[in-house]
Amino acid sequence: MRHRIEYLVVRALIALIRLTPGPLVRAAGTALGLAFYAVDGAHRRIAQRNLATAFPSRPAKERRAIARRAFTHFGRLTLELLRFATLSPEQMLARVEIDGEERVRLAYAHGKGVLFITGHFGFWELQAMVHALRFQPGTILARALDNPHLHGLLERIRGRTGNTVVYRQETIRRVMRTLQAGHGVAVLIEQHIMSRDAIYVDFFDRPAATTSAVAALALRTGAPVVPVFALPLGGGRYRMVYEHPVEPPRADAADAVREFTQRCTDVLEMYVRRHPELWLWMHRRWRDTEV
Repeated sequence: MRHRIEYLVVRALIALIRLTPGPLVRAAGTALGLAFYAVDGAHRRIAQRNLATAFPSRPAKERRAIARRAFTHFGRLTLELLRFATLSPEQMLARVEIDGEERVRLAYAHGKGVLFITGHFGFWELQAMVHALRFQPGTILARALDNPHLHGLLERIRGRTGNTVVYRQETIRRVMRTLQAGHGVAVLIEQHIMSRDAIYVDFFDRPAATTSAVAALALRTGAPVVPVFALPLGGGRYRMVYEHPVEPPRADAADAVREFTQRCTDVLEMYVRRHPELWLWMHRRWRDTEV
């Protein structure tokens, strides 16, 4: 019953957002984030603890301000995603600028598929939707939501511009087929994982359990690994950045998978350091080493 109620609330919210001017949607998102910052003490404490680990030299007041801005960002992201999904393809493309388009086209030109990597950073969900329109639809690796009704709704949003979503239990075989066909696969690389493919690499100078699947797939298939990041420009516009492909280690490197995974993680860390308010500090990224 609770899942059904949550779904109906979100459907009503989408109907309301469709009729609401963009500035009001963004203001409501900010208010939503601030409300969760005020009432969700558990995740607020996780964020503050993570920030203390990542930025020990910054004053506590500054770290609290970053945590508060991170909550407001994810409040805005939630409502802006729901609104973005109601736009036409032409309206979506009109709201973005692309940085690194030639890198994407060169990566595809290799004919071995492309692994696009990012984290819970910025407006990654919007970037995936726009990517399918500007370049070509791809495959998104995701975790299923606990609420089956909201799970279906989010999958429809993610697939609205042609993308396909696959889940962990069906990942490797589908990903291999996608890469062999020369298409793209999008992966979030910074979630704490406990599966057999987890390895530990440094993230903010602290070991973090990280998927080795991206590096292993890239080394096996030759697919280039392109980091992607979606930054807000203000006024409901976004800058979609496609970085240079991550340089793979030498084939005879002693631990090529670990080295490649560290290089991918280093690019994400660089962006989080630049824009800390855009990352999901509320996630227990370093849980195995917490005291």
